[in-house]
Amino acid sequence: MDRPSDSTRRTTLLSVAAGNFVQLGCRLLVGAVVPLLLVHFETTRSAIGLALTGMWSVYALAQFPSGVLADRFGEHLVLMGALAATAGSIALLALAPSVVVFAVFALALGMGAGLYFAPASTLATRLYDAQGEALGVLTASGAVAGVVFPAVGGVVGVRYGWRIAIALGAATALGALALTAVTVPRLPPENPDRSLHSVVDFDRHRRLLTRPSVAYSVALGALVGFTFQAVSSFFPTFLVEYRGLTTGTAGIAFGAVWALSAVAQFGAGRLSDRYSRDTAIALSASISLAGVVTLLAVPSTVGLLAGVVLLGIGISWPGPIQARFFDQLRDTERGYGFGLLRTVYMLLASSGSVVVGVLADQGGWTAGMGSVLVVLSACLVLLGANRWYSLGL
Repeated sequence: MDRPSDSTRRTTLLSVAAGNFVQLGCRLLVGAVVPLLLVHFETTRSAIGLALTGMWSVYALAQFPSGVLADRFGEHLVLMGALAATAGSIALLALAPSVVVFAVFALALGMGAGLYFAPASTLATRLYDAQGEALGVLTASGAVAGVVFPAVGGVVGVRYGWRIAIALGAATALGALALTAVTVPRLPPENPDRSLHSVVDFDRHRRLLTRPSVAYSVALGALVGFTFQAVSSFFPTFLVEYRGLTTGTAGIAFGAVWALSAVAQFGAGRLSDRYSRDTAIALSASISLAGVVTLLAVPSTVGLLAGVVLLGIGISWPGPIQARFFDQLRDTERGYGFGLLRTVYMLLASSGSVVVGVLADQGGWTAGMGSVLVVLSACLVLLGANRWYSLGL
């Protein structure tokens, strides 16, 4: 493959980052209006948490086939299909007449959005040698989505209703679809001979997933991913019920977390390229843990602001985690392998929504968010063991 020009590479990276901004933002819109959904459908946090875990689980399951499809047919085609499916499914979600139908359409949204990130990441790594930095840009766009979509969704939802707030996602997805069609080049498929039967080649899956360094990386991803699930699903509701904020203010605070995350992810990507992936991940997990502790234990406005800042800076792990996955894969495994690893770690992490929802129903938000502290601590223990005992994972 002839290497594209610098301007083409920059345009492509920005375009796929815009698509990532949209596909994640559409899902974050749902989290932003959970307080309104609880009232409208007269349902429980456990029920909404189960629906969101379903959405994120299907999102995770779609990662693997999307990688295989990108290998076989090229990233451009899969990216287009993912954005089209995202636009259609979130439009239907806005029309849901009951919580059960809402959950079904949430599954469809998870499937459409889940086809996007693996081919977008593979395309970025094909274009850039500084993969940590390129993936940092891609993942940071998702954090920017966390700034815009929840804040807008919270304000619009309170003023015009949750259906209008969610419907905004369909318009943005159509815009991203048009941008991708015009600006993203159709590079030759990385592995056009890839058999679609590889999706069910369980022996091959086992061989890849049981490599010690790969299994270790998946475990790290699942642990920090649990935190992401908990925050994206219930942070605004936590702020409303535990900290006493209004729905609109909670949406703005939620957006502030993702704004800080967007900035921090650029630095985390560079840190992982310059020093090590694990250094960047450990720093992220430590700061996130400090943020959750502050939000739970410090009741003042200062505690609220400090907790939001720490949590936002702490959620900077996605770029280093994705880069760590690519470090473990051979060139011919990248589309297939990256999709598989994302499916496994995100499927495990998707439990964050239902676990936090159930614990919050049964024991209050101290129990719900306390589970996040346990999981982040486990991540730091794994990182420490790898370093202190020179395991080489």
